[in-house]
Amino acid sequence: MNLHLTPGGEGLRARLFHIIFESDTPGAKAFDIALIVAILISVGVILLGSVERYAEHYGALFFYVEWILTLLFSLELIVRIYCLERPLLYLKSFYGIVDLIAILPTWLVLLVPGAHGLVIVRILRVLRIFRILRLMEFVGEAGLLIDALKRSLRQILLFFFSIFMVVTLFAALMYTIESPEAGFTSIPMSMYWAIVSMTTVGYGDIVPATALGKAITMVLMLLGYSIIAVPTGVFSAQVIRSIREDRYSEEACPGCGHDRHEKRAHYCLRCGTWLDEDSEDPRKKDNDKKEEAQKSSGEGDADKNAPQDS
Repeated sequence: MNLHLTPGGEGLRARLFHIIFESDTPGAKAFDIALIVAILISVGVILLGSVERYAEHYGALFFYVEWILTLLFSLELIVRIYCLERPLLYLKSFYGIVDLIAILPTWLVLLVPGAHGLVIVRILRVLRIFRILRLMEFVGEAGLLIDALKRSLRQILLFFFSIFMVVTLFAALMYTIESPEAGFTSIPMSMYWAIVSMTTVGYGDIVPATALGKAITMVLMLLGYSIIAVPTGVFSAQVIRSIREDRYSEEACPGCGHDRHEKRAHYCLRCGTWLDEDSEDPRKKDNDKKEEAQKSSGEGDADKNAPQDS
């Protein structure tokens, strides 16, 4: 999350900001660990609550645990907003939206009559699973993945558009060749078959009956194997590029022109030149001090060896 969040003041608000939005102090680390545990418990309650056997035996326990965690998450969000100088900036961000989605369903259930909105209540309860997205906040490499997805978005969209055209063509072809008795009752149903065949899943609920249809299916499955590697390669290349940009600097060495240095590097890997042009090389200061010391020492020795007047 590339947000420039700042505390809303000094004193308590600043201390809360450092605990909640940073992780370089014991208090901040303890807060992060407690929040991760709470998120995992909440997601576990949602998953187990969807199992009928567990819901019958532990439904009351799940209910109280869910409300306790919702109150804690609500309090945490209030504290986050309180300690920020620009709270709307956070609420409009990805994690701010996830925070709202994580707590709003439980509160909205109170406002929705259970007898008239069972489907809505169920949807709201399932939305609580979005709390697991908050775990991305504690993964340092998540920013690299998101950056790689942004970089490769156009290539991935182009890939999906190409897949859609291939699926549509093969679906129309199979709809023409095969009979409705084989399951190809419409072009959309044939598109479902094409996607299942291209991804090599093969559910078997729609199977071509003619020899020509089986031959086309073989071609589509082989085509699917070759296509799967395309988005993987594009995304992997962008991940590697993001890692390099995050680790390496693009500035060239003023001495030899080498441009592959880590951002933490102070000296060139090839020629040893000082890389930071905005500051002075500390080795030069040391050499100047040594020269001054030698010069003063030489002058002192010359004074001692000079003849003295009687």
